[in-house]
Amino acid sequence: MRKSISSENIVVGLDIGTTKICMAISEMTPEGKINIIGVGTCPSKGLRKGVVVNLESTVKSIEKALEDAELMSGLGVSKVFTGIAGGHIKAINSRGVIAVSGHDKVITQADIDRVIDAARAVAIPLDREVIHVLTQEFILDDQEGIKDPIGMVGVRLEAEVHIVTGAVTSAQNIIRSVNRAGLEVEDIVLEPLASSYAVLDDNEKELGVILVDIGGGTTDIAVFSNGSIKHTSVLALGGDHVTNDIAVGLRTPNTDAEKIKKMYGCALTDLIKQDEEIEVASVGGRAPRKISRKILGEIIEPRMEELFTLINRDIKRTGLDEIAAAGMVFTGGASLMEGTVQMAEKIFEMPVRIGYPQGVDGLTDEIRNPIYSTAIGLVLYGVKNRTLTKPGRFRGYHLFGKVSNRMKEWFGEFF
Repeated sequence: MRKSISSENIVVGLDIGTTKICMAISEMTPEGKINIIGVGTCPSKGLRKGVVVNLESTVKSIEKALEDAELMSGLGVSKVFTGIAGGHIKAINSRGVIAVSGHDKVITQADIDRVIDAARAVAIPLDREVIHVLTQEFILDDQEGIKDPIGMVGVRLEAEVHIVTGAVTSAQNIIRSVNRAGLEVEDIVLEPLASSYAVLDDNEKELGVILVDIGGGTTDIAVFSNGSIKHTSVLALGGDHVTNDIAVGLRTPNTDAEKIKKMYGCALTDLIKQDEEIEVASVGGRAPRKISRKILGEIIEPRMEELFTLINRDIKRTGLDEIAAAGMVFTGGASLMEGTVQMAEKIFEMPVRIGYPQGVDGLTDEIRNPIYSTAIGLVLYGVKNRTLTKPGRFRGYHLFGKVSNRMKEWFGEFF
């Protein structure tokens, strides 16, 4: 029987993905370090393209990941930060304007709250709900680029924000899956935002960087510049599409196609030696056969090129491709495929690197893999936003103080 805890020093990230469920349990030390003390993963059976399609299967996968993480850490957990993605995610940039209140015209937290509320006052369809309101910058009397205007003096205050919305039902199903597994959702976080906490550094965000997280069912994109997020989107295309192409093209079961992709996959056929061969399992009891690895590359390359072309089109549509002076960072399981960096540099015409989780201690050998970027990012997000909610502090990226009420409004019947 697990020992339940509610310590403020414990932060848990739960990545509910299309191909895997991953949980990371962290403990904050008195010195301020974040130690990963437990990790649990389980194949995901109940999601398609980031959206829950089978509640019971999703619950069982979460329970298995929870069991493994608790066993490793020796602790029981009750609250988690969980991610959300899927093609239903939409985002817009908005601006709010207010007149500064008070006779002395000094900016207070009340002014910050009012201007952000003004910025988020956009028409949202009834079947959608705001997930994040991410502050980009403040403008005080035409002075741009202000990150925290509290204590400054001015008459007119403006706020530039990035509003992320999602389908209410999709979010509800994720929350309900977590609740059915015996856990409470502390906050729901856009997955590319979470991943950015784990794989990007402040210099990259300031200079301008594009983050691409290639998961099993979705590809998440986030663009940063001047230290704030400028664009987010989710494409309903990921590594599973490559696996399906391999299964059909080589006439092999999906499970074997996934193994072949991980072991021998290459995004650029030019990198494959002419005489390389691989063994492919057959279906219907037939004997395995050997084929040239070049054939595998010829199946993978067009699909990866299609995915990168869609990413490029999404970024160019926003006009933000010119601000990424720090280049691109790829993360997620599919980013590990040989040739990914070379193909990306060729298509995007900018420097590309693979993003590995950083900023944590503890089980670093176990989690130093791009497949853990979102789970570790959720932990780092939780640590940072808990800290930023102390009285009198500017809440920065996320209106975290309002999250609890928002969650109860959405899913009150499940708490």
